[in-house]
Amino acid sequence: MKIKTIALAGALLLSGAFAFAESVHLPQAVEHTKAAITHGEAGHAQVLVEHATTALAHAEASEKAEANPHTEEGITHLKAAIDVGKKDDAAGGTAHAKEALKHLELASQPKEK
Repeated sequence: MKIKTIALAGALLLSGAFAFAESVHLPQAVEHTKAAITHGEAGHAQVLVEHATTALAHAEASEKAEANPHTEEGITHLKAAIDVGKKDDAAGGTAHAKEALKHLELASQPKEK
């Protein structure tokens, strides 16, 4: 009986840690994606890449903590923003970052119960 109780407690602790990781990383991903868009709109492709790369790291950490199709789609667009931005195409990178932001914001919305 003690083993079952310990296993259950461990599982609950881990699920709480994953939820915490999602709640910490997703807002950071949104914040850095917005910064990428701001710099992209100003024509700063390299700074767009820097912020999109940071946003990507946070989005991937959030996705690892709790899978979400919107986070996954946001990750796809962040990767595209980085690739395009590295080619010094600030406008193209910005377009992908804006699409990523839409999905990350949808992923940030409270889940219905």
